[in-house]
Amino acid sequence: EVQLVESGGGLVHTGGSLRLSCATSGFNFDDYAIGWFRQAPGKEREGVSCFSNIDGSTYYEDSVKGRFTTSSDYAKKTVYLQMNSLKPEDTAVYYCAATTRSWSRDRGDYDYWGQGTQVTVSS
Repeated sequence: EVQLVESGGGLVHTGGSLRLSCATSGFNFDDYAIGWFRQAPGKEREGVSCFSNIDGSTYYEDSVKGRFTTSSDYAKKTVYLQMNSLKPEDTAVYYCAATTRSWSRDRGDYDYWGQGTQVTVSS
C-alpha cells in the first residue's frame, strides 16, 4: 500500500520556523520526485517546492525561495520541508505528493498524495 504521511505542521508567529516531514512507503522512493503543495482557504492548490530523488535536484517557487529548503533522507524514505521566516500568507494546508517527473506544477502529474498538514502563521 502506497502511503505519504505529512507531519510537523502547527501554529507559529510571523518570522517563525517549522519543519514538515513527508514519510513515504509502498513505492520505489528513488524513482520519484516529492513535491510540496499548499492550499489556502478559497484558493487553488499550488506547488511550492520539490525534491527529485531521481537526480537530487530541487525546485522552489519564487514566493518561498530563500526561506524554504527541501531535503531528502533516502534511508528513511522521507522528504523534509524546512520553512523559515514564515509569513501569514504561508498559512495553508501543506501536502506532499510523488511524481515520476523531475518537477511539475501540474497536480495531474502526481501519482500519490498525502493527507495534508495545517500550517498557520499568525501576525
